[in-house]
Amino acid sequence: MNARPALRGGLRVDSHKARPLEQPIATLPPPAFAVLALDQGSGEPAQAIVTPGTPVRVGTPIAIGRGAAADLHSPVSGTVSAVESRPTVAGTGPCVVVANDGGNERDSGLAPLDWITLDPAVLVERLASGGLAGLGGAAFPTAGKLALARAAGVEWLLVNGAECEPWICCDDALMRERAAEVVLGTRVLRAACGAARATIALEDDKPEARAVLASALAASGDDRIELVVLPAVYPLGAEGLLIAAVTGREVPRGALPPEVGVLCQNVGTAAGVARLVTEGLPLLSRVVTVTGGGVRRPMNLEARIGTPVADLVAACGGYDELRPPVRLVAGGSLTGRALASDAVAVTKGLNCVLVATAADLPGRGAEMPCIRCGDCATTCPIGLLPQQLHRAAMADDAAALERFGLADCIECGCCDYVCPSGIPLTARFHAARERQQLHEAGRRRAAEAKQRYERHRRRLDEQVEAERRAFEEARRRARGDGAGGA
Repeated sequence: MNARPALRGGLRVDSHKARPLEQPIATLPPPAFAVLALDQGSGEPAQAIVTPGTPVRVGTPIAIGRGAAADLHSPVSGTVSAVESRPTVAGTGPCVVVANDGGNERDSGLAPLDWITLDPAVLVERLASGGLAGLGGAAFPTAGKLALARAAGVEWLLVNGAECEPWICCDDALMRERAAEVVLGTRVLRAACGAARATIALEDDKPEARAVLASALAASGDDRIELVVLPAVYPLGAEGLLIAAVTGREVPRGALPPEVGVLCQNVGTAAGVARLVTEGLPLLSRVVTVTGGGVRRPMNLEARIGTPVADLVAACGGYDELRPPVRLVAGGSLTGRALASDAVAVTKGLNCVLVATAADLPGRGAEMPCIRCGDCATTCPIGLLPQQLHRAAMADDAAALERFGLADCIECGCCDYVCPSGIPLTARFHAARERQQLHEAGRRRAAEAKQRYERHRRRLDEQVEAERRAFEEARRRARGDGAGGA
């Protein structure tokens, strides 16, 4: 068990994680209606393969993954009641709604996997069919990352248990209670990607999880897996920063971790892999932290995908009338996004519901002019100059934004947290990035339109030339025929 240095910059903030960890993970009953967003958090929707009236069982595939979307399965048995647009964690999007018949009948195709004897390529395919995705928030298909890793010949698997964002502690609870599953899943993932070694990384504010993980590793007898403890500094759990802290390798701009020989997965994903190989169950549920001053009993809950957030809040005793919440946040206070209502349902990428009072959110008074204190640059974990980036963003200066590294910003919110002038730096960087993406999309559309126009002109020119040649040929033939007739 090794300790590694912290990252440059970053923050040490009050984690607010003690209360949800006072009791074990509670399992919620299946919802009466499971609302399954086709976009589970990756930004790309899966393709629905069911229609209203389709009967389903627990584990029946209801949507096929494509690109950045993983396969999606029904978490309950019953009947598809609708395929329609609903409010989601990401905003609004297409959803499959399944009416639960209460039978909890499993799909007949579910069966455990003998992962040790399976060919790695076949193992990756089986993981893909299980809908495994990154449970740290991104929800990118696990099988896609494994395939990229195998193609790149990665030698190091990094399993992320750092969980540095304030308020979120679902991974900590999972490691405390299901360490054997995390270790088994790590072994399966290592075999699937072909890495020679694996590291489970967590921060030093999780001593209970560290102890049970160490015991589970010893019981596994697998000396290819190590446990690494890191300082509890935000945002060390971010993929690129964690890779640098553990392996000493930096992922270049625009590159992916497999290009430097590393694959990163979340501990929750590893536990999901273990459940797939031991029970044959696809990814049907996840652990969610429900916390904040606006809920009566903060807890970690295992909820099936598609469970309304209102059910989670009710399981925690409901809203606290004495401290009414001002916002529901998906994720922690620094990087989370506001939810439209508690009708939004759990997705694979939803790791926390923060029922936030005004006191729970980072305080921000009226915005004042920048005083050039430099605190934002000191705390930036990427080593950027947020003050200069802000000036470029306000001027919409694309060249300066590129020069000062907007593409490298991970939008962690550290600069916002320390800014004495209350400038919403991260929001403006995000807006500038969106403007750049819109401009780039417009340039691509213009270039594609130009190419279509040029292809059209070439076809017209070729057609005119063909018609001219045909006309000339017809004239020659006509002259020849006339001469012969004379």
